[in-house]
Amino acid sequence: MSEAVAKQSTEHTDAFKNPSLSWMIGFLFVVSFLGLFSVVPLRKVMIVDFKLTYPSGTATAHLINSFHTPAGAKLAKKQVKVLGKFFSFSFLWGVFQWFYTAGDGCGFASFPSLGLKAYENQFFFDFSATYVGVGMICPYIINVSVLLGGILSWGLMWPLIDTKKGDWYPADLKASSLHGLQGYKVFIAIALILGDGLYNFFKVLSRTLAALFFQLRVRKATSNLPVADRSSPESSKISYDEQQRTRLFLKDQIPTWFSIAGYVAIAAISTATLPHIFHELKWYYILVIYIFAPALAFCNAYGCGLTDWSLASTYGKLAIFVIGAWAGASYGGVLAGLAACGVMMNIVSTASDLSQDFKTGYLTLSSPRSMFVSQLIGTAMGCVISPSVFWLFFKAFKDLGTTGSQYPAPYATVYRNMAILGVEGFSALPKNCLYLCYGFFGAAILINLIKDALGKKWARFIPNPMAMAIPFYIGSYFAIDMCLGSLILFIWEKIDKVKADAFGPAVASGLICGDGIWTLPSSILALAGVKPPICMKFLSRGTNSKVDAFLGS
Repeated sequence: MSEAVAKQSTEHTDAFKNPSLSWMIGFLFVVSFLGLFSVVPLRKVMIVDFKLTYPSGTATAHLINSFHTPAGAKLAKKQVKVLGKFFSFSFLWGVFQWFYTAGDGCGFASFPSLGLKAYENQFFFDFSATYVGVGMICPYIINVSVLLGGILSWGLMWPLIDTKKGDWYPADLKASSLHGLQGYKVFIAIALILGDGLYNFFKVLSRTLAALFFQLRVRKATSNLPVADRSSPESSKISYDEQQRTRLFLKDQIPTWFSIAGYVAIAAISTATLPHIFHELKWYYILVIYIFAPALAFCNAYGCGLTDWSLASTYGKLAIFVIGAWAGASYGGVLAGLAACGVMMNIVSTASDLSQDFKTGYLTLSSPRSMFVSQLIGTAMGCVISPSVFWLFFKAFKDLGTTGSQYPAPYATVYRNMAILGVEGFSALPKNCLYLCYGFFGAAILINLIKDALGKKWARFIPNPMAMAIPFYIGSYFAIDMCLGSLILFIWEKIDKVKADAFGPAVASGLICGDGIWTLPSSILALAGVKPPICMKFLSRGTNSKVDAFLGS
């Protein structure tokens, strides 16, 4: 929504709302709690009756339980020690790099490690400890997919489309214009993201409805849908441990009337408040969202329990197109669509997160009421902390969200251009871009179909379309860092798989956290006007000769 992102396209540049700490905190407070209240009445259905797995929540529970064994406690101490070592290394590496970044394009992050021509096409290693750590955590196929996407786009497609300048699009357009090369970069990436997202959405939705139908048929003997206040039928096949978990899980009841009343009350406050924050988002748009949101939140939470996928971003894109098209370009459809996306994503993502935590609490014998209260407290803290951290970045880095900057925020531009596409339709696309979008949209669906048809054994070798789409817009420099992280982990596993499995996540977390924590003092230094003392740049031989000649004269 910011002016910096709006100026990167030539369409609807006047439709922006710059971040402000006050309205961001207010917005989060009136929308972030709705998802929590929406799934509470059916928590017993999903955890006890339907026994959804919630893989991430289950894995977290097993990890927590393992800490309470002698061997687990000993391993945890070693993991913390390793994390501390790499945290310190990453933090100090960030400090060291800072001294060489006195100007634009300075420092190790601008080192043309693969040559100047490759650097121009976004192929270089930028010495980021964060991305190396991310590469150690992400599956190999995700890292390879990102690299493939970078090669396909910046290595092949964009140079070829650039040769069509003057034919497919005017040669005198600004680099940021969506009617030029930028349009191909953005909308083809959107086509890939939408193709992959919609395929997985309908796959998870169909599995959700099929599983739900099956579960309800099995429970046909009961006339009512079981909710938190009603008892489950006893089964002699349930183990003693399961009986104990179920007893404790149902002991601290969260009344259904409380959750329904909470949802209605917050929805009413939100419906009255949001139009004052976003004038383009009318109260009846919000009311429609809140009518359908509980069903979508349940679908997302249920689907997450089956597949471990939260499709919050897909529901957000749906809100962008529906509300944006409803409002129209002349009535602030771009901002209305983006604001609706934020509302919808908040509701469905917090619903799946709470369900994951309920599963963790169920397996660790934690009180569900305590889990819910903790979520409320944590959400309230997040409503203040998250905007504050973002505000610090926004004030410290004036080029935040700008392409080519340290923090380009690529999805900000992608989502904004989705909103533009929603209100303008296909008229926003340059020549032949629509056909390319159709092709990549279909390719994303086809890749997923092939992946599902091959089964788990071979599917791990099929690239992920969503991951391939990310470098289409910002380049593949981070893909090289991530692939290096994958290579380090791969070699480590070949040498000692047991240690790699035990300490790999700790090493990766240390690299990510150390580099991330350094951004806080660097932001404070930037706000205080303290600049690095050195600018380290890399020039071609010809440019260097010209510089020498100029200095000699």
